[in-house]
Amino acid sequence: MPSPLSVDLRERVVAAVTEGASCHRAAARFGVSVSSASRWSERFHHEGQVAAKPSGGDRTSHRVEAHAGLILRLHEERPEIFLCELRDALAGHGVQTSTSGLWRFFRRHRITRKKGRFTRLSRHGRT
Repeated sequence: MPSPLSVDLRERVVAAVTEGASCHRAAARFGVSVSSASRWSERFHHEGQVAAKPSGGDRTSHRVEAHAGLILRLHEERPEIFLCELRDALAGHGVQTSTSGLWRFFRRHRITRKKGRFTRLSRHGRT
């Protein structure tokens, strides 16, 4: 992902548009795309700032974390439950999530889900 353009350039483009230049003309003058000039101008008009928004990072874990008590309770009741079964059980309680979201939840809480003492042993020995 490319790094965001400087705040100085953004301010000059927005200033040109504010002074009456079209987004097309300001974009051509400063060597940026028309869509960038338009987005920066709109953001300045609505929010009063032109700095780049934060990029990357986690934006969705708070949805799963809000139901941590329910997830941990269901996991304690059936530790051998598969993630897809846990996802379906949560859907029954009105919680929408994905199996990968649940996997990341357990990793954040340092709960391993490897098969262990709850898994039946193989009748044929080790494979």
